[in-house]
Amino acid sequence: MKNFLSIFFLFVIFFNAQSSASDQSLKVELIVLGVAQDAGYPQINCYQAHCIPGWQDHSKRKLATSLAVVDRKNKQKYLFEATPDIKQQMYLLHQAAPDLEYKLSGIFLTHAHMGHYTGLMHLGREAAGTKNIPVYAMPKMRQFLTSNGPWSQLVKLNNIQLMPLINNKKTSLNNSLHVTPLIVPHRDEYSETVGFLIEGPNKIALFIPDIDKWQKWKTNIAELVQEVDYALLDATFFENGELPNRDMSEVPHPFVEETMSLLNDLSMKDKSKVIFIHFNHSNPLLKEKSQARRKVDMAGFRYATEGMKLDL
Repeated sequence: MKNFLSIFFLFVIFFNAQSSASDQSLKVELIVLGVAQDAGYPQINCYQAHCIPGWQDHSKRKLATSLAVVDRKNKQKYLFEATPDIKQQMYLLHQAAPDLEYKLSGIFLTHAHMGHYTGLMHLGREAAGTKNIPVYAMPKMRQFLTSNGPWSQLVKLNNIQLMPLINNKKTSLNNSLHVTPLIVPHRDEYSETVGFLIEGPNKIALFIPDIDKWQKWKTNIAELVQEVDYALLDATFFENGELPNRDMSEVPHPFVEETMSLLNDLSMKDKSKVIFIHFNHSNPLLKEKSQARRKVDMAGFRYATEGMKLDL
């Protein structure tokens, strides 16, 4: 009888292990590859007190905001934003989804500000020399890349293949992964600006790294948060006055304190969906154990960290 029970329990353990491995192989997950504003942390020429820790301690440095989506069933991986830190971010993605096993099946761009597309240069003949990497972009963004060097050379040499996006129209990447762009108000000198709804087989993530004040957007952000499972939202600045020598109306991102106030009436469950991202070098949310992080925690919201994984 004892031998029978031992064999039975070994079978149960083996079955559970196999089931867990099978579940893992079917997962679609979102991975945070960077959390800082376009120029990373610390920023060039910043030698103030809030930047010095980043210069002195390499572990405190932060990469520009970027996400990856890994589809383990279909052996595909996608990058959201091509940042100036793309080299390091592609290595991080390689560790999570090795290149020989997972194909880089596309890069999604939100807009034409330096932290969101300039990493494309590493796909050219001077570096990776890629072949027809799909780059998903809106009409003005595609026109910008086609008409301006050095980006136009990437198109001409077929390093990248521009793929069209249409506002509020779903792009299906496979049976279980879909992406929908949403135009948002922002400084659009060279292209429109979008956020993305990233829909996996089980959950939906909203990604809006850059936007002007929420009141300028026709969409109600509180209602949208309730409709998704994760909302990675623009947190460039924590509060007004964060840049003491600059008129902050010139950079009209929603302050984190404004967003928390706007979403204050949401349930705790919905508040926990909100994950702040895209921190300027001045934003105290970059600092561990800061008062700003405590405020976010106590209010029921969250903040992104590099390496964070979210199941889709």
